[in-house]
This record gives sequence, structure tokens and C-alpha cells, in this order.
Amino acid sequence: MKRNIFIPALEEQQRTELETVRNAEEFSFHSLLDVKTLVEAESFSFNDLLDKARQELKQTVDSVGSVDAIIAHWDFPTSVMVPILCKENNLPAPPLESVLKCEHKYWSRLEQKKVIPELVPDFCSIDPFASDPLAQVTLEYPFWLKPVKAFSSQLGFKIENEEQFHAAIKETREAIRQFGEPFNEALEYVDLPAEIKEANGNTCIAEQIISGMQGAPEGTMFKGEFNVHGVFDQPVDEGAMLFDRLEYPSSMPERVQRRMIDASKRFLEHIGFDNGCFNAEFMWDEESDQLWLVEFNTRISQSHSEMFIMVDGMSNHEVAIDIALGERPSMANRQGQFPVAAKCLIPQKREDAIVKRIPSQQELAELRERFPGTLVRLDIEPGMRLSDLANQDSFSYHIGTIYLGADTHEELRQRYQACLDTLHFEFDYV
Repeated sequence: MKRNIFIPALEEQQRTELETVRNAEEFSFHSLLDVKTLVEAESFSFNDLLDKARQELKQTVDSVGSVDAIIAHWDFPTSVMVPILCKENNLPAPPLESVLKCEHKYWSRLEQKKVIPELVPDFCSIDPFASDPLAQVTLEYPFWLKPVKAFSSQLGFKIENEEQFHAAIKETREAIRQFGEPFNEALEYVDLPAEIKEANGNTCIAEQIISGMQGAPEGTMFKGEFNVHGVFDQPVDEGAMLFDRLEYPSSMPERVQRRMIDASKRFLEHIGFDNGCFNAEFMWDEESDQLWLVEFNTRISQSHSEMFIMVDGMSNHEVAIDIALGERPSMANRQGQFPVAAKCLIPQKREDAIVKRIPSQQELAELRERFPGTLVRLDIEPGMRLSDLANQDSFSYHIGTIYLGADTHEELRQRYQACLDTLHFEFDYV
């Protein structure tokens, strides 16, 4: 009998990725709720979503017979819902408090400072609804201002002076409750320290600006055993700037990768995280050799899945399934088609427009023929308005993604540029 694996907001691309895991034929994969409900909703109640997930889970189990595992690979609310659902169904999952200590940006910084203070930038808590929020700022300009819980870079501001601060506070007051209120519902499931009760989901964190090359270890904690199965990086290009991309495996110095891995282990053990997957984001300033911690995510990164397939021959869903089934996790290593791979964003300037044209299927097929293994996912179609795209950051529109494989990191860069030059879009600006 097949074992039933439930994955909230499962997409068709992920179903294809799941086919690469060991013994895939022994599993039956079920989506729990959908992307529109869990990822794209403009407003939601955490408790309502949790109840909907419970009901759908029960209805599906009534027909298939069992729930054998539940896996999260989306951020909040999914990342917090899954540990609750797992506990209710006697399935392995990280303790909810350890997850929330990563999800709440200010709480996470407080815990990080206890165990890896040398990697933590200066920060302070800001109540945007206070009579004088500026009086709470303890940092010098410039600094970042962002909610303790948001999606992507929404409501993230670089603050260079008092005027910008007040403008950001005004915008934050108008929109922060979209995620802040449901996050407050989630926080009610654990006993909070007094300072976190005060710094609730509708508050912000101000942080020192850091810079450098980004690195991202991904790994697991299983019955107290820590392991990393891959390290990614986001290169800083010299000269003509390319746009955001992740590359695997990392080309950062081995000693820097070891420092990131050691810091990840120390922090996760400190907060009691266990029986789950994680990915962490760091920044390394090569000139000063300063390593900074950006954040922890308590799940595998679906952004990494295609690159794992290209380089290692299987998706990172492999370890997520192992742990969710209560089994020791393991991944294949370097059994894929390419020595290196990248996930590259297709950017569009932050100016509203109606989409007139996107690359045709024939053009995409020709690109795959030119660069074997290339996968292009477009998030737009003719007639769509760019401002209607969900969950965009404050700096540019992301209109699609390119997954590439190559023999070297330099060849990845060249192929990415060639793809950007080849893919033809047309817009009517409004």
C-alpha cells in the first residue's frame, strides 16, 4: 500500500520534482489546500486556514486511509501550520516554538545574539503605531526597516533620513496587519516571553545594513543529528550587473562555508530545533572577512529543488520526506547532469505595464535546444498587469525564473546573460 504524503500548496512543477526521489512509486502525493489560498491571498486568518487544512486533511484521509507525512516548503502561514498539523496527527516535526523563533525576525535576532553574537548585525524593535516611532531607533542612518513578519521584501525599506523613515512608517501602518494579524494568531499557540508579547506581529525591526556575497546552507536536524546536504551562493558580479541568481554548489571559500555550517548548527541546537529541515542565509564581506547571519527558514527551499536535481540527480524533497516519515535523511551526491546549476530571476523594471507579448513555446524550445536542461517558468501572460503580480518586492518585478546547468560558474553567468538577451517580452506602460 502506498504511503500518503501531504504537501500544502503543491504545484505541478513540484510533482515533477517529486518523481526524482528514491522509491517515488511507493508514495502518493496529495496537495493540502492550494497556492491561491496559502500563498496568494491578500488577507487571511491563520486559524481559519488551519481549520480548512484540518477539514481537507480529514476528508482526504477518509478516502485514502492514512496520513503518513506532512511537508512544508512555503513560508508563513504554511511553515507554522505544518508543525501544528503534524503534532495533531502524531507525525515527526520540529517543536512549534523553535519554528516561531525563526519566523519572528526580532525574536530570532534575540536568540541569535545569545549564541552567535559575532554574526548578528545591530538591530532594534520599532512599534510603527507608537506616537513617536523614531524615538525607538537606536541605529545610525542608513538602516533597513521591515516587519517582524512579511512575505519576500514587502514593506522592506532602506531608510537614509528622517523623512524616509516617516514615509515608511506611514506605508507600514496601512499594510502591516495583512500578515501581522494572522501571525499574532499563530503566536498564541506558544507561551511568549514578555518582550515578544510586546513586539507582536504588527511591529517592525530596524537592522544595520550589511553587504557581501550571500551564502545559503541547507540541511536537516534528525533526532539531534545535524547535517548539511548543500551550500548555495548568490554571487556578486563585477562590471555589468546581472540580476539575482542562486548557484549550486557554492564557490565561496571552504573555510567560509564551514563557518556558516557551524553557526547554523549552534543556533538550531540552541533553540531546540529537531526533526525538520532548514535553510539559512548569510552574507560574507570578503574584504573584512566578516560573516553576517541574515535569517533561518525552517523548511527545505523549493528554490533549490531544480538545482539539486541538475547537480545531484534528485530533489531535496528526498530529505524532507525521510524526516517526515521518521527516517534518517540522506541525499544522492553529484549524480546529476551538470557540475553546477543556477536559478536566475527574469527581472522587469518597477514600472506598471500591461503585458503585450511573452516568449513563444517555439522560442523556449529553441532556447532548450541551445542550452540543454534549461527550464523557463513565466509568471506573466498577455493582458496581465504587472501591478497585479502577487508578493513582489519593492525594487523590481519578477516576471519569471530560469533554471540553468553548466560545466562552470563562469559558463552559468554567460548562459544567463544569453537567456536574458534572447527572451523577448513586450509591454504597454501605464
